[in-house]
Amino acid sequence: MCIRIGFYSKDSELQRHLATGLGNNFQIIHIPSLEKFSKQSASGYHAIILDLSSGLDSLTQRISSAQSMIEAHDTVIVMADPPLQIIAEELVRQGAYGCCGRPPIFSELSSQLRNAQLLVPPAEPSAPVRIVPHKENPAVLLSSCDQLIGSSQSMNRVYGAAARVSSLNTPVLVTGESGTGKELVARAIHNLGVRSQHPFIAVSCGAIPESLIESELFGHEKGAFTGTFGQRQGYMEQAGAGTLLLDEVGDISLYSQIKLLRVLQQMEFSRLGSNHLIKLRARVIFATHRNLEEMVAAGTFRHDLYYRINVVKLKVPTLREHAEDIPEIARHFLTRYAALFEKRVESFDPKALALLQDYAWPGNVRELKNVVQSAIILADSTIVSVDDILPHMPAQDGYVPAAQLSNSSFEQRIRDYKFKLAFEAVSEHGGNKTLAARSLRISRAYLHRLLHLSDAPETDGGSEDDSLDT
Repeated sequence: MCIRIGFYSKDSELQRHLATGLGNNFQIIHIPSLEKFSKQSASGYHAIILDLSSGLDSLTQRISSAQSMIEAHDTVIVMADPPLQIIAEELVRQGAYGCCGRPPIFSELSSQLRNAQLLVPPAEPSAPVRIVPHKENPAVLLSSCDQLIGSSQSMNRVYGAAARVSSLNTPVLVTGESGTGKELVARAIHNLGVRSQHPFIAVSCGAIPESLIESELFGHEKGAFTGTFGQRQGYMEQAGAGTLLLDEVGDISLYSQIKLLRVLQQMEFSRLGSNHLIKLRARVIFATHRNLEEMVAAGTFRHDLYYRINVVKLKVPTLREHAEDIPEIARHFLTRYAALFEKRVESFDPKALALLQDYAWPGNVRELKNVVQSAIILADSTIVSVDDILPHMPAQDGYVPAAQLSNSSFEQRIRDYKFKLAFEAVSEHGGNKTLAARSLRISRAYLHRLLHLSDAPETDGGSEDDSLDT
């Protein structure tokens, strides 16, 4: 398939250079005038390359022309020489698909163009522009590979933004509440870009003790500090030419922020105990649930580091902001955990889905996943009902767990406590009931009865093997 590329530049030599460098799979078509360029004429191209550095008109006019072209076509790649790279990156934030150097690195530009042609198949130049429905949108299809689920307008904006920044070498700051899927967005950016064949390393900064964070990020040499017995590559080195995700970057101390800032400025680092400089080849993505602007104002996050990592900002919506996706996400988790727990659970009762959509989900997708997982374990039929869900959700908006509607007997409360212990054990062992039973020192058969007959009287009279060791 030949990929049609519209090219606007006043440098005819550069057009011939592009045609030679990109090869026969790309057809480079010169765009003679931006004044006559419209959505109608844009529909004939898979992607458009706009040469920001070329032209006799003023830079202000060129930027205005670029903005008009971005409005007319979804996949505009801005080409700029080094002095104008900052402007090119700003145009990406305004909606351009990507940017590249002038002259470009053809392997990177080719990858951007191939990704672009997946997103916007061109119509014939004479055909009317067609609006692609969500279900046919290739961005949504691509995102499903990264476990990002949902076809709402909010999620489609995330998919489009991830695709646009995927082949850039600039830092990306992914923000959003806990449980929204920031790491999945970072993985999508990695998988859609030119670095997808290289490692993706995710690091939770908040989980690393302050005394070890330099060693974990930069690595160390043998004997660098007490307790080191050999050389160790840090995460920055392990990522190679891939992607390094620094999650919860807002949890890094001010001292470590200085170290990180220097690495990002110089694009090189050294292992602890060594003077040998190592080039930072990885693309770094940052994620946080904190408000970094407020932290900068409070003096707990360096303003220079904030501006360094906030080149491109991508906000992941809360689950309540795309509640229309809840049924689709819930069914995804139902399929996964029904198979994991070997339960013949096939669907949700409509009232159960309505209950899920009515809830505010302060814990976002992570909380929804836990509720669905718990409901599947509790369900005793092929359909998840409201009664299966209520025990795992706080009382709200008139919904009250059944246990609060009547005074439970002493025996019932004992059974509820045993069920809670059994359920937690199964969850901790990834659905493996044999390991869960062994950890509780009960038989697997008794564990099964606790999970499935928690509301029924115990008829087992009970051997010592069947009793919880409490």
